[in-house]
Amino acid sequence: HESEGLSSKHLVVRRGRPFKITLFFKDEPFSPLMDSLVFSAQLGELYVQFPLTFSRHVSAFKWGGQILSENSWSQSLRVLIFTPPNAPLGLYNLQLHIKSQAQQHSYALGNLILLFNPWSWRPWSDEVHLSHADQREEYVKNDSGILFMGTPDNLLPRTWEFGQYEEGILETCLKILDMSPQHSKNSQKDNLCRSNAVYLSRVVCAMINCEDDRGVLKGNWSGDFSRGVSPSQWTGSADILKCWERSQCRPVLYGQCWVFAAVMCTVMRALGIPSRVVTNFNSAHDTNANLIIEEFYSETGEKLQLSKESIWNYHVWLECWMSRPDIGSEFSGWQVLDPTPQEKSGGIFCCGPCPVKAIREKRVDLFYDVPFVYAEVNASVYTAIVKNNQVVHQSLDANRVGSLVCTKGVNSYLAQDLTAYYKNPHKTPRRNSSLHEEARSMSVSLQLDKVPVAGQSISFSVTVVNNCGTSRRLKEHINAQMKEYSHNLLETFWEASNMIKLGPYEGKSLTIEHWIDPSQYEQVLRDDGLVNLAVVIKDEVTLERKLASEEFNITMPWISIQVEDESNIVVNKAHSAILVFHNPFWVPIDGVLTVCGSGLIQGKVQSKVYQLQPGEKREQAVNFIPQMPGTKVLQASLEFKDSPLVLRGFKSVLVRAT
Repeated sequence: HESEGLSSKHLVVRRGRPFKITLFFKDEPFSPLMDSLVFSAQLGELYVQFPLTFSRHVSAFKWGGQILSENSWSQSLRVLIFTPPNAPLGLYNLQLHIKSQAQQHSYALGNLILLFNPWSWRPWSDEVHLSHADQREEYVKNDSGILFMGTPDNLLPRTWEFGQYEEGILETCLKILDMSPQHSKNSQKDNLCRSNAVYLSRVVCAMINCEDDRGVLKGNWSGDFSRGVSPSQWTGSADILKCWERSQCRPVLYGQCWVFAAVMCTVMRALGIPSRVVTNFNSAHDTNANLIIEEFYSETGEKLQLSKESIWNYHVWLECWMSRPDIGSEFSGWQVLDPTPQEKSGGIFCCGPCPVKAIREKRVDLFYDVPFVYAEVNASVYTAIVKNNQVVHQSLDANRVGSLVCTKGVNSYLAQDLTAYYKNPHKTPRRNSSLHEEARSMSVSLQLDKVPVAGQSISFSVTVVNNCGTSRRLKEHINAQMKEYSHNLLETFWEASNMIKLGPYEGKSLTIEHWIDPSQYEQVLRDDGLVNLAVVIKDEVTLERKLASEEFNITMPWISIQVEDESNIVVNKAHSAILVFHNPFWVPIDGVLTVCGSGLIQGKVQSKVYQLQPGEKREQAVNFIPQMPGTKVLQASLEFKDSPLVLRGFKSVLVRAT
C-alpha cells in the first residue's frame, strides 16, 4: 500500500486496493454453517456494512470482504477487505459482527486510515492516479525537497523537509480536515465529499492559512517577527504542524508564500495526492484584472512605491495532480493551488484547483480562479518615469512577468522548467499602441558582468546607442536599492551620476563600466540579497529620457557538508559529517549554526559561532543516527546575530536498511 512509516498508531491503506487481515477466535472456531461474519466501517456519521463471503467474485468498486482461508473450521481466518476507489478519505472505525442462530456479538477491530491511491491498478479507478513510478516516488513519497527562490538568472535553492513520515503528522493532517468550517457546519456532508480530490484540496488550501478559520499559519510580510518565528527560519513542515496541533489549533506565527506552499505539500502528500512546490518568477498581483501592472521611477532611477499592484520577484504555490470531471477530462492533470492569502475565492482565502492547461489556453471561464493565476504569469508591465507627478517616459513589457516557472526535477536537485506548460509561446500578447515607446532615436541597456557574490564588488555596464543625426549631451543617473521579494523597496544604498557625450549616428554605442564596493552594501544586505538597479539617461537638450533596470540577487556562500564514509550509511548506526563555512564579509560575525534532517536527526542540533573573522574558514563536526532507509537530506544553516543574513547548505544522504 506504499504507506509504511506514515503512522505507528493506525493501519494505513489506500483506497481501491484490497488489504489482508487475520481474525483470531478465542473460544470456538468459526463455523461457516452456523456463523455469518459482517464487517462495518464508520467515518463519523457515515456507516457501511458488508458481509464476508467465500465468493471469488467480490466487486472491487464497493466495500466487500472475501475469506481466503481454505480451512474455515479454524481458530484463525485470513480475510481480504476491498475498499471502493472513490471512498471518502479519513480515519475509519472497523468492527466485526458475528451472527449465529441464537445471538450476535460485535468486536472493535480498531481504526484504519484510508488514503487516496496514486498507485491504483486501473487509471480510471482513483482520480489521483499517476502512471509513472518515478513521479509517484517524487511527488508522494519523497519527504524532502527543494524550493527555488532568487531570480530567474540566479536561482537560490532552499531545502525543505516535508516530513510526512514524522510521528503524528498524518493524524495532524486529518485533524486539519476536522477543524475546517465545512466539517463544523455539516460533518456528514464534509466526510462524504472527502472522496473528491477537488473538494478536499480546496478545504486544505483554505486551512493552511488562518484568515477564515482555525488554520495552520499566520502570514506576515511586515518584517517584524518578534511575536513568532521569522518565515526564513523554518526548515520543514513537521515543526509547524506539530506546533499547531499542540497549541489546540492556534495559528503558527509566521509564514510567507514558500512556507504556506510547502506545508500544504506535506499535507497533500500525506493524504496521497501527488504534489509539487512550484515557483513563478516575476509574479504579478493584478488587483483590477486589467492584466497591467504599473511601476514608477524617479528621474534619478529610484523605484517608487506608487502602485497598489505589485510584482513579486518570486511567488511559490503548489501543483496537485488530479482529474477534473467537473470541467472536462481535457483539463485533468496538474492543478495550481495557492494557500497564501491574497484574494478570496468563493468567499474564502484560497486559490484553486486551477488547471495548468486552462492557464495556457486562457480559459478564464473555468473553475477555479483561472483569471487570477493567468494574470500572475501573463500580465504586462507598464513602466513610467515621473517628474512632478507627470509621466515623462513610458514603456510596456509583455515578457517580464512569469519569465520562469519551475519546480524540483524528479530524482534531481536541479530545477525543471515548467514555463511552456503555463505560457503559449505562439500567442503574441496584445499591446496597447498608445503605450509604445517613443521612436528609438536612443537606446539604453544595463548588463551585469557576472553573478554578484557576497563580499565581492558588483560590476555592471551601461550601454547607450545614439541612432539620430545630431550629437547628444546626456546625463546618466544610476540608483541601487535593496528590496524584499514581495515588492517592498528599501532605501537607496548607492547612486552615481555622469555626463556623457555621443556623436551623431554613433551606432557602435558607448559602454560605461560601474562597480559597487562590498562595503557599500554589506550593512543593508537582506536574506534574499535582492537589489533593484536602474539607470536613467536624459538628453539635456531634448529632455528625452530612457530607462533600463535589472533586479538581481547577491549570492551567499554555501556551507559545505562532507559525510564520512557516505557510501555505507545504514539505519540505527552512528555516522558523522563535517560542515565547512566561512565569513565572506569585511567584519567579524557571530551566529547560530543549526543542523537538521528528517529521518537523520531527531529535532535540531544547534551550536553558537563566535567571532568568525573576515575571510576565516571553520569546520564543525556533527553526529547523526538515521532512523529510516531511503534518500534523506542533511541541511545546515548559519544565522547571523543582529542580521537577517543566513548561510545555507545541504547534502543528500542515501541510507540503507542494513
